[in-house]
Amino acid sequence: MEINEILAISMFATFIVCLFSGFPVAWVLGGIAIVFAVIAMAADYWLDAFIGVDWNYVSITVQRIWAVMTNWVLVALPMFVFMGLMLDRSGVAEDLMGNLARLFGRVRGGLAVTVTFVGLLLAASTGIIGASVVLLAVLGIPMMLREGYSKELACGTVCSTGTLGILIPPSIMLVMMGDRVGIPVGDLFLGALLPGLLLAAMYVAYIMIYAWLKPHAAPAPKDSERVTYAILWNVFKAVLPTAGLILAVLGSIFFGIATPTEASGVGAFGATLLALSKKRLNVKVLREVGRETTKTTAFIFALLLGATAFSLVFRGLGGDEIIEGALTSLPFGPTGIVITILFVTFILGFFLDWIELTLIILPLVAPVVSGLGFDLVWFTILFAVCLQTSFLTPPVGFALFYLKGVAPIGIRLGHIYRGVIPFILIQLLGLAIVFYWEGIVTWLPKIAY
Repeated sequence: MEINEILAISMFATFIVCLFSGFPVAWVLGGIAIVFAVIAMAADYWLDAFIGVDWNYVSITVQRIWAVMTNWVLVALPMFVFMGLMLDRSGVAEDLMGNLARLFGRVRGGLAVTVTFVGLLLAASTGIIGASVVLLAVLGIPMMLREGYSKELACGTVCSTGTLGILIPPSIMLVMMGDRVGIPVGDLFLGALLPGLLLAAMYVAYIMIYAWLKPHAAPAPKDSERVTYAILWNVFKAVLPTAGLILAVLGSIFFGIATPTEASGVGAFGATLLALSKKRLNVKVLREVGRETTKTTAFIFALLLGATAFSLVFRGLGGDEIIEGALTSLPFGPTGIVITILFVTFILGFFLDWIELTLIILPLVAPVVSGLGFDLVWFTILFAVCLQTSFLTPPVGFALFYLKGVAPIGIRLGHIYRGVIPFILIQLLGLAIVFYWEGIVTWLPKIAY
């Protein structure tokens, strides 16, 4: 094994180990890049190793970082974050939850279905997982527990539905994936729409079957109202603002009226108008949303800069060639290689955040998959569905801890872990369906262009 291969493998292993140190990931990525660049240059100087990572090569980092900071696609990130946070403050979710609960109140499992529908609408208009899970937990879990719902079902429904925002457009994860892989974000938005709706439909089907098999775990409220035209009208009025915002953002992208960057501005402005119409907009709210948007954006861009430096040095050491060689030498054929990548990604999701996997793993494996002749939009959406499970799988499933932080007294981690297991299995089933029926992803992008 040559010295550059040893350095590349050591660099990746050091990255995995240092992630568990608790040190900020952006500094881990940038620091490891500097350390191994220095080691490579020292090896070049002292050992005449001719690795190729010299001052001229390392200086390309400045150009790469400048390219990241001047990329207009990434302007959509802070705008979509602002949109999600402002919508969270607008109060539309409370109206949706109350009216949909009256609509589905007479159905067994109806409150869990209500949470799923509200979560689906939030996913298509926010994309902020923490905000969605916390909001659904605060509004939905007390309501379900009062009616005698199983704690496991209530927790599993909130966690799984809250994570839909990472997949259903406008998703900040898809924006980052498009930038890393070089795919138009609009194509990814179109490709992710049907898989996201499929997962939501599978959640509802599971809830209804579970409620039918175990009526005591998801009973219909004893004092539920009859569904009247007044209730239907109230539901329509509650859904209309959020649906209008979704149509303004996604519709303008899908019909070619606006780019994702332009649509993100429309979404941010629309969410602000919703907050104003609900009389929730004031200087304090605007300051809080602006501060949170700045913090979240700074966190993401720091990771992007660290990942840019890491990827440059790793490629200079030949790391991408090592990974490509390891994957193509597997005795499984092209389909087996894709399955292996997804399996490894699923396992890594137990320990790593979606951001690390998107910034480091996806750019390394995407060229291999493309070289095997697979559609890159299809694979990227498969990768995204796989990453959605990382929010639910312990020990670092962030949705679990978001929920635990706001869960009512009596909800333990055991209830949350047991509750998400069926939904993780549903996500894996959805992943398998999307894998075998590629048209679920590729149909909309093809007809749109």
